[in-house]
Amino acid sequence: MATRVGVRLIPVDRETGQARVLSDLGAHVAWYGPMPRWGKARDAKPAALLEEIERSGLRGRGGGWFPTARKMRAVIASAAERSSMSSGRKPVLIANAMEGEPASTKDAVLLSHAPHLVLDGMVAAAAAVGAKEAYIALHRGSAVIAVVDAAIAQRKDPVKIRLITPPARYVASEESALAHWAGNGLAVPVFDERPFEHGMNGRPTLVQNAETLAHLALIARHGGQWFADRGDPQAPGTTLVSVGGSVAYPGVIEVPTGTPVDEILRLCGGLTGPVDALLTGGYGGAWVRRDELLAVPWSPEPVSAVGGVIGAGILWALSSQICPMDEIASVAHWMAGESAGQCGPCRFGLPSVADDLALLAGDRVTSEDTARLKRRLGLVINRGACKHPDGVVRFVSTGLHAFAPEVAMHLNGRCGATAITSPRQQGRLPLPAGREIPVKAPGKDFQ
Repeated sequence: MATRVGVRLIPVDRETGQARVLSDLGAHVAWYGPMPRWGKARDAKPAALLEEIERSGLRGRGGGWFPTARKMRAVIASAAERSSMSSGRKPVLIANAMEGEPASTKDAVLLSHAPHLVLDGMVAAAAAVGAKEAYIALHRGSAVIAVVDAAIAQRKDPVKIRLITPPARYVASEESALAHWAGNGLAVPVFDERPFEHGMNGRPTLVQNAETLAHLALIARHGGQWFADRGDPQAPGTTLVSVGGSVAYPGVIEVPTGTPVDEILRLCGGLTGPVDALLTGGYGGAWVRRDELLAVPWSPEPVSAVGGVIGAGILWALSSQICPMDEIASVAHWMAGESAGQCGPCRFGLPSVADDLALLAGDRVTSEDTARLKRRLGLVINRGACKHPDGVVRFVSTGLHAFAPEVAMHLNGRCGATAITSPRQQGRLPLPAGREIPVKAPGKDFQ
């Protein structure tokens, strides 16, 4: 990968190859260069920067990989419509750095090394859509709160940036839940309205992932074509990947989109042992067999073609020495406790699925138990008020497929893993403390 100044999100010293920390505003400007003036959106017309973003092909790095320019235009159009009806107010911007996926650390690493790049992107995006207020959301207790707070204090931006700390709950990082909490303190998804229409306090709200905004800041400096010339033409640029599990050097790396998965693993020192399948996209993502994934370019469409999901940029190699059934059961139980508890599929369906998986992870499961599990998975999917239950179903169902030989062994009272222990041993999927299930009805500042 090229390492010249200004090319990458994470600043890397050209001589040592080590990542640098640019928490000081002066050092940041010296490294990346000053931000050019692109003007502001006026009279429902976007700033010129939006054309460069459109030319760049930038897609959101928060999970859905939705075209960034299209999302920004939707906010502008919504604000213009509401203004003409004399019922609206100015748009608002929220930078989502919540990182609800426990296996993801990319946004925290980005903010710890280059916080001003994200803040630059916030200022540019806010001006482009006509927002006068901007918020950066970090989950309560985040290790980078102090870094971001200090970076904001160094700046004098035309847009007021405020740091907000919603509760550290999986669903709180969903964009409608985040906008909902920022407005009235309820960190739960909204059923019938999208943030670009009615977000924070009913205002048109642009919610963008922290990494997306950092890319936007570089596009503002170097232009859309500069960005479009890198990586996969269908999803240009570089991307941050949180790599974990059975690799020599787990952590966050930056690669051009379209980099083969085996190359990403090689950059992390390679696999440290046998691996049957890898998790793509996190706990709302999908498992893919190793032999089906290694040669695949790391980009949304190629990964999707083999049943995977890039999502928030997570790639986890599960060692064959760890029981996959135990991992899937543990994550499903945790995810059941992270729901908003607003609808039946989450409140009752996910706990039931978790119960069936606990049986499968044990040594007394029957074929009737697995048949019941599959029926329940079919009843949960596409019936929730948000995508949380669908993500859990995808995680579970692709796991059952990818680890079909292990499922068969468990049905015969055996386990193919050679290192099963109760504590969360190295290489297992990370899990914060779980919550009681079924989830109680949410209240103010839903914890």
